[in-house]
Amino acid sequence: MVLAAGQATRTARSAARAHTVTVGYVEDLVVTAAVRELRRRFPEAHVRTRHLDWNETRALPDRKVDVLVARTPLPIPDDGLSVSVLYDEPRALLVPADHRLAGKESVGPDDFAGEPLIACAGMAAAWTVFWRLNPHPEGGSAPLGPLPAETFEDKLEGVADGRSVAPVPAYDRRCADRDDLAVVPVDGIEPCQVVVATRAGDRSPLVAGFREAADRLLRPPRGEFSGS
Repeated sequence: MVLAAGQATRTARSAARAHTVTVGYVEDLVVTAAVRELRRRFPEAHVRTRHLDWNETRALPDRKVDVLVARTPLPIPDDGLSVSVLYDEPRALLVPADHRLAGKESVGPDDFAGEPLIACAGMAAAWTVFWRLNPHPEGGSAPLGPLPAETFEDKLEGVADGRSVAPVPAYDRRCADRDDLAVVPVDGIEPCQVVVATRAGDRSPLVAGFREAADRLLRPPRGEFSGS
């Protein structure tokens, strides 16, 4: 009797997992179109979303989400994950609105080689190296800004008050929302990528369905970046 009850519980939990998927999305990225399509295709399923900060991507290997939409480099090990690229996203330089580079059509890494770059607290080495442009294309490392940023909003504040500058994803809408900041395209560096990641071997039709919908529907918010 007890064994039968236990088996029934496990079966019920397995069935619930088969009909539930949690889509994690990081920072300003938008997954609405793919989630809407998944709900249309699987009207009986429970499709949940979970917004994540830049330091919460462990939610995928920790099984708090089943799908992750994020920017590279992922600040978590990608072994055990299946990762596919949705699109490339250029990197840009975030500067105060009155900075000497504000309003430039574009800049190269040598144009801000001596500028302090704001650091982000607690991030993986690969993530830090990529976003601080280390090693610099011309050699050496950029000086550190005075204080590390705990959140993206802290990064915005650190740049706005003139203490440092920061490479950022070119399509991040939060940068354009402030008139005390300017975003300048950076030439000569590789882009970041927006990816969809799942746990390797996950055969859930909901996970597969989201991957397919994301590949078709999640696109850059602008066809071409021209600064602000």
